[in-house]
Amino acid sequence: MSKNDSVRLDVRKTFKLYLNGEFVRSESGRSDVYGSGSDDSANVARASRKDLRDSVVAARTGFEKWSTMAPANRGLVLYRLAEMMDARRAQFVAQLRIGMGSSEHDALHETTAAIDRALWYAGWCDKYTALLSSRNPVAGPFFNYSATEPMGVVGVIAPDEPSLLGLVSAVLPVLVSGNAVVALASEIDPRTAIVFAECVATCDLPAGALNILTGKRIEVAPHLARHMDVNALQTHSLDASFAAELERLAADNLKRCRMIPAQSTADWYAAEAQDLANIGTFVETKTIWHPARI
Repeated sequence: MSKNDSVRLDVRKTFKLYLNGEFVRSESGRSDVYGSGSDDSANVARASRKDLRDSVVAARTGFEKWSTMAPANRGLVLYRLAEMMDARRAQFVAQLRIGMGSSEHDALHETTAAIDRALWYAGWCDKYTALLSSRNPVAGPFFNYSATEPMGVVGVIAPDEPSLLGLVSAVLPVLVSGNAVVALASEIDPRTAIVFAECVATCDLPAGALNILTGKRIEVAPHLARHMDVNALQTHSLDASFAAELERLAADNLKRCRMIPAQSTADWYAAEAQDLANIGTFVETKTIWHPARI
């Protein structure tokens, strides 16, 4: 039985960009066709340079709201995101089977792992600072503290596969510390990313804190890397020469870059894939001096 015969969504879905808390068409009007069968084919918006610029503006606004939210409240929002993903479990499974050709078992396994990962990172929102901050010994009558704060707007290029678990694993640790994210979804299966965006839209995350674009990396990624209002860049599974070019473009405003090479599917499911280091990569450490009473 082919995947087109085994999986069918009754209502044809529209796949738009998720930008500033809204689902919008690309300003260029372009789209890409995914799927070849009558039941599973769909037009998916192709983001342009203008869409990217708009998403960075939205992210800067969203960062002001998200970063000032109490850490415990950020945790509640991400926990709510996991709840919304759980409520759409069947839809994720169906979309993964259509978009990636996954078996029902593999699609359910990936969906469950993505929900569990969202819960795991939600629990870190009010805890990571205790481990990444410190009181430093100094020679003199002073208290010296190092504390973390978010970097700002982070660009994330998600892996092609696993399309759902990879996207969740890439963007959530960046959000935990209060950063805003502009994410470019999988080229192989961008439709699952838009289903994930529908969960984001209903979890109380401030508009602009997470923006999800679909389209061609070769068209959008260089503009993301060189954008002067993006503070950091994280890429996954890119060709080495392309990743090096993005890193060169990112140097203009001293972006912090994390270029992660291709990983096996099993690596994404491993316990090491969810790590405090993924949160700590995109925080700044601020050191404070305070006179001690003698």
